[in-house]
Amino acid sequence: MLDATAFFLDIPLEGELFTTPAVVGEIVDARSKCRLEALYAAGLVVTSPCASSLQIIGKAASVTGDESVLSRADREVLALALDTGAEVVTDDFAIQNVAHHLGIPVVPLQQRKARKRKWKFRCPGCGRLAEGPGECPVCGSGLKRTLK
Repeated sequence: MLDATAFFLDIPLEGELFTTPAVVGEIVDARSKCRLEALYAAGLVVTSPCASSLQIIGKAASVTGDESVLSRADREVLALALDTGAEVVTDDFAIQNVAHHLGIPVVPLQQRKARKRKWKFRCPGCGRLAEGPGECPVCGSGLKRTLK
């Protein structure tokens, strides 16, 4: 299961290759488009995940605190990994964190493998902690994601 990172780097990839339409939509520069065409020739399959898997990813991202930083493409990659049982190839730490939470294997490309994180949300106005993103229930400031 390939995240957009796999199309930006010239790293050899083996085995069955899958990605989603949203990831393909993120590929805009000429070099990445050439890489996409080469991977198509090598058997890359572009398919969409099922709706129930997307719901599972949404719930897991909410639990881990990564909901606000995952793009549609990120969610689709994770959901398709659930559908196919494939490992996710990515350097994105938020994707890796949700994948760890769900037991989806992850293969980083250039970065170190991310550790599992549980995020908290801190108010920059009054300093209070909250469990989820949004506004501070005390002063109304926008909450910022921070390590637990």
